[in-house]
Amino acid sequence: MLEQLNKDMIEAMKAKEKDRLTVIRMVKASIKQEVIDHKKEENDELLIDVVNKQIKMRKDSIAEFEKAGRADLVEKTQSEVDILMKYLPEQLSDEEVEAIIDEAFTKINPEGKKDMGKVMQEVSPKLKGIADMKKVSGMIAGRLN
Repeated sequence: MLEQLNKDMIEAMKAKEKDRLTVIRMVKASIKQEVIDHKKEENDELLIDVVNKQIKMRKDSIAEFEKAGRADLVEKTQSEVDILMKYLPEQLSDEEVEAIIDEAFTKINPEGKKDMGKVMQEVSPKLKGIADMKKVSGMIAGRLN
């Protein structure tokens, strides 16, 4: 996926796609920052983590822009999210996520909201990068209530 990111950057330069190029450069800069700050190895797993963080930041921004009535910024930020989504593995459907959550509930047998952490700890390694963890957390919380 890192190779694809580099190819896409060159392609965006040639096609003079300024917005796409800016997003790709931000991702590359964030990856380099992670490598420097946390001495992590530059690999696809790091790319997925960085892209997920970038998407989360943009989704939070979209929510704020919607509150402020800034449709122009919502649209621009959503297009950035769409560009970033191309660098994530295919996301699981709600049914597939539910099946993994069911499996965790069977294994852990939670008794209430106090067991939320145990369930999240069980499902996180299986869903990280292939499902929206905020949504997963909401699904688990809904079941625990």
